[in-house]
Amino acid sequence: MGARETDLGGLLREVRDFAAGPLRDWGAEVERTGTVPVWMWRELGRRGYLRLCAPTSLGGRGLPLPDYLPLLEEFSTGHGSLRMIIHVVNGVWRPILTYGSGEQAESLIRPLLAGESAIAFALTEPGSGTGADIRTSARREGDVYVLHGEKHLITFGDIADHSLVIARLEGTTGATGTLALLVARDAPGLRLDPMPESMGLRGSDHARMYFEGCRVPVADRIGAEGQGLDVALHGFLYPSRISVGMSCVGLGRRALELAVARARERVTFGRPIGERQMIQALLAEAATDVEAARQLVLWAARRWEASPPAVAESAMAKLFALEALQRVTDRCLQVWGGIGYFRGQEIERIYRDARAQRFEEGTAEVQKATIARSLLG
Repeated sequence: MGARETDLGGLLREVRDFAAGPLRDWGAEVERTGTVPVWMWRELGRRGYLRLCAPTSLGGRGLPLPDYLPLLEEFSTGHGSLRMIIHVVNGVWRPILTYGSGEQAESLIRPLLAGESAIAFALTEPGSGTGADIRTSARREGDVYVLHGEKHLITFGDIADHSLVIARLEGTTGATGTLALLVARDAPGLRLDPMPESMGLRGSDHARMYFEGCRVPVADRIGAEGQGLDVALHGFLYPSRISVGMSCVGLGRRALELAVARARERVTFGRPIGERQMIQALLAEAATDVEAARQLVLWAARRWEASPPAVAESAMAKLFALEALQRVTDRCLQVWGGIGYFRGQEIERIYRDARAQRFEEGTAEVQKATIARSLLG
C-alpha cells in the first residue's frame, strides 16, 4: 500500500470517528435549536473538513472527487444541515477558480476554506427553472451592473458574505445572455428575507433574495458576459450533483444501520422481528439500493474526473441515488414501526431530511430531461 492510500485510509477513519461522535452530537443540538451556530462552521474549518477538494495552492487538500466522496458519505450519516455546509464549501470554490481572476480566487477562497466566510449559490427563482429561463436581469451602467429580480430557496442566502448570482443581460434570451456576479451581502439594493422553517434540514438557512436596483461592480463578475450558465453548470452543478448522490448514500446507509439495530432489539411474540422473513426482505432491498447507488455515484465521479463535465453521468448518479434513498428510508421507517414516526427518533429526522434530496441541485424531472437530451443528441 502506497503513502497516498495510507493517508486516505487514515483520513477516512478520522472522519468516520468524527461523524459517529461529535458530528452526531452537533446534529442533535441543531435539531433542537433550529440553527447552526458559528462555532460549528469555525470548527469544521479548523479540522480541515471544508478544504478537502480545493487545490493546495489555495490552502486546500486537493483530493480528487472519487477520493473525497467516501468522506462525504461518512459526513452524510450525520445531520443534513452540517453535511450541506461541508458539501457546498467543498464545491462552491470551483466556479470562482475556474472562471474568476486570480485575485478573486485568492481573496474569496482562502477564508471560505477556513470557515471564516460563506458563499451562497443563487440560481433558483420562483417563476423559472434552474436554466436558461432565468429572469433576474442585469443592466450595465458604466462600472456597475444594476440587478432586478428575485431568487428563492437559496441555501445560506441569509448568512453568506457573498452570493454567486446567475442573471441575464437585460433584453436577452437563452443561455448566451447570462452572466455570473458575486454580490456582497451589503450590496445597495439587495434585500434578504429568511424563508420559513423547512420540513427537514433544520438550520440550513434558506432565503429569498430581492434585487431592487441592486448595484454590483463590474469587477465582481465571474467569467465573461454570456458565460453565466457555464459558471453555474460546469463550474458548480454537475460535480455537485454527484456529491448530492453520495449524500443520499450516506443518509440511506445510516437509516439502514438504525433499521438493522431495531430489527435485532425489538421483540414481538417472543422473537426479534429481524428473524421474520418480511423484515429481512425490507432490509435486503434497502441494502441493495444503498450499494447500487454508491457504485453508480463513484462511477460518475471517475467519469467526471477523467472527462468533465460528465453531464449525463452526474444526472444519472443523482437521479438513482435520490430515488433509492426514498425507498430506503421508507422501508427503514417501516421496520421501526409507529414509534419511529415520532419526534426525537433519529429515523424520523432522517425521513424528513431525505425528502429534501429530491430538490437539491435539480429535481428528478430535471435529471431525467438531462439524461434524455444526452441520449437523443
